Amino acid sequence: MKKTALLNAAISHLIATMGHGDTVVIGDVGLPVPAGVPMIDLAVARGVPDFMTVLQTVLSELQVEFHIVAEEMQTVSPALATQVAALGLAQPRRLSHEDFKRECARAKACIRTGECTPYANIILGSGVVF
Repeated sequence: MKKTALLNAAISHLIATMGHGDTVVIGDVGLPVPAGVPMIDLAVARGVPDFMTVLQTVLSELQVEFHIVAEEMQTVSPALATQVAALGLAQPRRLSHEDFKRECARAKACIRTGECTPYANIILGSGVVF
């Protein structure tokens, strides 16, 4: 049995197959997943699992070089924006929510949480460990 925090087989496989610059989206329950982008659906009920738990668990295994959030997160969900900023992720970028959704089409996969906080979405860009 795995010893690390991440137990979901699909997410473990996704991270193991990511290359430098590949992206993965972690999104709230309402974020549309573009056609052709695989979705790993974790949503069980409203708020389960929550965005921050999924994000922190993914970060325990994924080397992140950059991340992208919607500009609207800062004004509409400032508590969440503060939590994300506190993680100290490298190279933050902000896009309008519409541009964010367009950027999701380039992702290797989207992970859907049960989060119901507006703009609880992030794109993580894979880095290298060497």
